[in-house]
Amino acid sequence: MGEIVSTEGVLGGQPRIAERRISVVQLVEWINEEGMAPETVATEFDLELATIYRALAYYYEHIEEMSSYRERRRSRTDESRSAQPEPDSVRERA
Repeated sequence: MGEIVSTEGVLGGQPRIAERRISVVQLVEWINEEGMAPETVATEFDLELATIYRALAYYYEHIEEMSSYRERRRSRTDESRSAQPEPDSVRERA
């Protein structure tokens, strides 16, 4: 059964589905932000539907912790994007 686990060094310690590299936050984003149906996520990733709902329940039971993970990821993404060269500066160096 797809229990929710956190392992230091795997996905930055984020809660995830056991024996998978699918985080709870990622599942919630697929369903709530990208509009994927839970059944579709279960089929696409070979998961039991109960596992999807277990992850959703975990997310809402730990909303502050999940918000913290999302904010940290957003910050890392913003930092990474800002470190990328602008297209004009790439052309100038060529």
